[in-house]
Amino acid sequence: MKRFSNTYIFIFSTVMVMLVATLLSFVAEQLKPFQEKNVEIEKKLDILRSVGIARDLDEVKDKDTFVEEAYEVNITKSFTIDASGALKEDVDAFRVNLKAELARAPEERSLPVFIFVEEDGTEIYILPLQGKGLWGPIWGYISLQEDMSTIYGAIFAHAKETPGLGAEINTEWYQSQYLGKKIFDDAGKFTSIRVVKGGADPADPHAVDAISGGTITSVALQEMMEECLGNYETFFKNKSN
Repeated sequence: MKRFSNTYIFIFSTVMVMLVATLLSFVAEQLKPFQEKNVEIEKKLDILRSVGIARDLDEVKDKDTFVEEAYEVNITKSFTIDASGALKEDVDAFRVNLKAELARAPEERSLPVFIFVEEDGTEIYILPLQGKGLWGPIWGYISLQEDMSTIYGAIFAHAKETPGLGAEINTEWYQSQYLGKKIFDDAGKFTSIRVVKGGADPADPHAVDAISGGTITSVALQEMMEECLGNYETFFKNKSN
């Protein structure tokens, strides 16, 4: 039986590790454009869903083409503002990484805005959300009517919340609670939306039910909305006046 020296084994192992690493790097680089495209499609889909479009794609044969075309037709404009509501002309709203922006000081943040126009010409404002749930990131989009207070639509998603509990934030029954709720009170104070354990009063325009058994995720979503929408408070007030 032939025996190999330790030096030979070391060199052979090193070469094999380098070879495998090179191959993995090559494959990852080749797949990167496809992965980026998938992320882009999912982002466009979430934006569309926040205004009630493309919520059910079961009957669509080519999902990517459908989403691309629907986005092009329905999201007529997008722009980025700062905390004062001033336009940031050199920043592409779609390319803004909200998670990275939230790590900046409030006055340094770039805040994306997307516009959907209804058939009667009414503009609906779509805003991104980013936060942290019980087990991982949560995110979504809120759309507002022209009064900049009444919620037109909501879409929430998560990375790994508990099925049947916190994961319920991405279900139709939970998201539908937000429709028609208001993020400003009658005095013009920003309130966002509270989640109420045990059930919110249906007459309360600023509250929704927490998820039974998923209170931590519900509260995390509440905090996400309060922080993210709070960044736009000046913009909201400027637009509604």
